[in-house]
Amino acid sequence: MAERHPEGPQDSTAEGPPLDVLAQLTGGPRIDDVLSRAARRAPRRLALSGPSGDLTYAALEERATRCAAALRELDGEPGAVVGIAAVLDTSFAVAYFGASRARHVSAMFNPLLREERLTHVLRSAGARTVIVPPEMYARIQAVRGDLPALRTVVLTHREAGFQEATADVPTLDELIDAAPATAPFAGRDPEAVANLQFTSGTTGAPKTVMLTHRNLTVNAAQTAYTHRLTPESVLLNTLPSFHLMHLNIAVTVGATHLLRPGDDTVAALREGARHGATHLYSLPVRLARLAADDRLPELSVPSLRAVLSGGSALPARTADVLGGHFGVPVVQGYGLAETAPSTHFDDLDHPVAGSSGRPVPGTACRIVDLRTRAVLPVGGRGEIQVKGPQLMKGYLGRPREESVDPDGWFSTGDIGETDAEGRLFVVDRVKDVFKCDNWLVSPLEIENVLARCPGVTDCAVFDHPDELSGAVAHALVVLADEAADRDAVIRFVNDQLPYYQHIKYLDVVRHIPRSPTGKIQRRDLREQTLGGTRKHATGATHHTKGTSTMFTFINRFTVQGDAAEFEKRVGEITAHMSRQPGFRSHRLLRSAKDPQVYVEIAEWDDAESHGRALRTETFQQAVSEVKKLASADPAPFVPVTAAG
Repeated sequence: MAERHPEGPQDSTAEGPPLDVLAQLTGGPRIDDVLSRAARRAPRRLALSGPSGDLTYAALEERATRCAAALRELDGEPGAVVGIAAVLDTSFAVAYFGASRARHVSAMFNPLLREERLTHVLRSAGARTVIVPPEMYARIQAVRGDLPALRTVVLTHREAGFQEATADVPTLDELIDAAPATAPFAGRDPEAVANLQFTSGTTGAPKTVMLTHRNLTVNAAQTAYTHRLTPESVLLNTLPSFHLMHLNIAVTVGATHLLRPGDDTVAALREGARHGATHLYSLPVRLARLAADDRLPELSVPSLRAVLSGGSALPARTADVLGGHFGVPVVQGYGLAETAPSTHFDDLDHPVAGSSGRPVPGTACRIVDLRTRAVLPVGGRGEIQVKGPQLMKGYLGRPREESVDPDGWFSTGDIGETDAEGRLFVVDRVKDVFKCDNWLVSPLEIENVLARCPGVTDCAVFDHPDELSGAVAHALVVLADEAADRDAVIRFVNDQLPYYQHIKYLDVVRHIPRSPTGKIQRRDLREQTLGGTRKHATGATHHTKGTSTMFTFINRFTVQGDAAEFEKRVGEITAHMSRQPGFRSHRLLRSAKDPQVYVEIAEWDDAESHGRALRTETFQQAVSEVKKLASADPAPFVPVTAAG
């Protein structure tokens, strides 16, 4: 363990079992070997219980082996990519371990994805087979012409309402039942790519993360150790879709895994209590709802040992309420798709509110200055960097050195700080993405759809804080006709996106402020917009800034030269000013009585922002030209009353 220096640079590495012990815990170099070991040790133990039924470890091993044989028959050469919709059911586990045993590469994707994003992830991964629930089949067919590598679509199961459209499409069980009970030798290369995952896509094109067998097996052991899982543990999983971490850690120790994807966490916990659930895995938004549920006082789960949260920040009040009620630690961790995923987890004996805990065994973390990249001392706030054996092989199609420095450090894109004990506190995001109900949302993806909406000439999207969902999408739009139907704009976008990307707030504005290089500054937009809110019944929201902070500047011009040239010069100045931080709006009015008299009204967040803009070289040069054409009588104003 690296020594910590509270006054000097930090580079904290977690204590714990050495990595060679962690490697031994996995029982083999491949992720499917972990399943084989569990099946040998406890063949009759319940491995998975989900909506479609139960599987013991022996049954899961047998189904995975047959699945491997079936997948090799579909795609004979090892290394083919099998796309698997991450539904929270036993079919996902069978397909995931089966793909590994076939020496194929699994690519897990969100079952809620709409056509555009679905096309991107499957095409970038080069998926040749996809395994999807019946309700996804129509979406796959709609984009199949854009997926040249795709050969076979397999259904997870059959379902009423989709029978006619999917009658000729095989199901996973049908393929497995027809396959032999043995699979080809899977090989012994722990550095082979086992799984592809997709980042949130901050630039509109999600990156494809390559995770090796070693990444997955070691991180499963790291996480299971930190969560204190044993073969007697019973994991209650209430996430809306499968995450590999929960599957891998349960199988690593041979524990029982209860899959309960419904929204009713109380009902899931009551069922979990009957099965002796020891660990509840859920999302902050669902735990917040549980903490506020009227049924909580009557809910008892005597077997429960811990409540574990991840994906986004866990509210301190939620942890206090649930911890007090159940008498167990309520804690959170931190991780990324690129780290398979866990890097940190809070201490079950001594949890600290707001902390993601210390690094999991064998993992190092440090904080670096955003500008200089120098390592900061304890307590310094900067970008979080991590390294460890769970760090990805790289992004598909990109050299690893583009994302990982020569010493093995990966920059996460998150801002945080650590304390003297090495606990991590994540305080902000460098990137623009946000999380709604634990789903990562890319504003640019929403903007791309908005830009296609008839009548929308410009737009910007940022996150709007939400008590239950964490954040929701807030859009600013410029309309060709300001009287256009705002609800129609919202419907146009929301009909094309999954629910967590839906626009919940919409403001019609005259322009979208941008940086000098033309980029949208989302954080500034969010801070400027969320000053005050007046909700309307439509679901869209118009925002009224607090009048005490707005700065209004009025110029009265008398034009001596050419009026058309004057208007052109003022337009050039306005275009420049609109790109400056703090700018809100501008209007130029010509007198109806005297066409040589103009009034200019500009609104800014504050006088300081306006003053900085006046001092820019571009403004100074442009205004010198205006002075040749007109005289001005400038005056600043601060509103004292407002209608509405």
